Amino acid sequence: MVLPHHCRLCPRACGADRAAGQAGFCGADDRLYVARAALHHWEEPCLSGAPEDVRGSGTVFFTGCALRCCYCQNYPISQENVGKEISARRLTEIFLRLQQDGARNLNLVTATQYLPWVLEALDDAKARGLTLPVVYNTGGYETVESVRALDGYVDVWLTDFKYAAPELAGRFSAAPDYPAVAQAALRQMLAQTGAPLYDGEGFLQRGVIVRHLALPGCVQDSKAVLQTLARLRAACGVPFLTSLMSQFTPFYKAAGHGLGRRITTYEYRQVVDEAVRLGLTDGYMQEKSSAREEYTPPFDLEGV
Repeated sequence: MVLPHHCRLCPRACGADRAAGQAGFCGADDRLYVARAALHHWEEPCLSGAPEDVRGSGTVFFTGCALRCCYCQNYPISQENVGKEISARRLTEIFLRLQQDGARNLNLVTATQYLPWVLEALDDAKARGLTLPVVYNTGGYETVESVRALDGYVDVWLTDFKYAAPELAGRFSAAPDYPAVAQAALRQMLAQTGAPLYDGEGFLQRGVIVRHLALPGCVQDSKAVLQTLARLRAACGVPFLTSLMSQFTPFYKAAGHGLGRRITTYEYRQVVDEAVRLGLTDGYMQEKSSAREEYTPPFDLEGV
């Protein structure tokens, strides 16, 4: 495993000397931190099953994040460094234990800052019998190079497309380049996986799911995101699933950035109607009642 001296694993390209222990913008240095590794039941049904499904998605939550959004529901791990230091060998053991526990898939949440460890652990785990589809759960802020490095490792990309407007991306995530970066990364994800492929029980084995979280007061940007996705689908010719989410809750510093309320039913209805108009109906649309704090798991180091 080789750690970067001038880290450019994410689009921040902050140049941190990770090998020497310097932390990057994401908060990661020369150590691997994980906050939770357990069966998770709140992903899309094709990943974690129905609510009563006891198996769920084998989800590993990594500490740190290159985006650090002001409203992040996982802010204790993305921005407050909650997590436990482990080795790549321990990460391999976690992967295999989740498979033994009956996980439908292996779901890696915000893992790019630890790419050297993740690739080593996946190689080791596969050599030791890991057969689960690997889901890469990302905010969408990925370099094309990092996506390419995961070719052959990732079966399902579960990616966000948060913003169409650079102004909003800069205000809420300090990343005005997000729209262009996310679109380039998504093109590469689609090229790698192709069309959605399911097993006999309806669980996704390969493909791309694009999530969009509708934000209060940002209906026009949500519509622009959907229009971008529709154009991309037409240009690439590769189908993907869309997942429209209404679960926004004003966590962390959201209120100080003008996001101090949940979205209204009328706002979310406009976003759903636009998705229908554009034919982006292959996927999921949350009920408005989904805006609940239970979607945030306890980051209590379970399974780490």
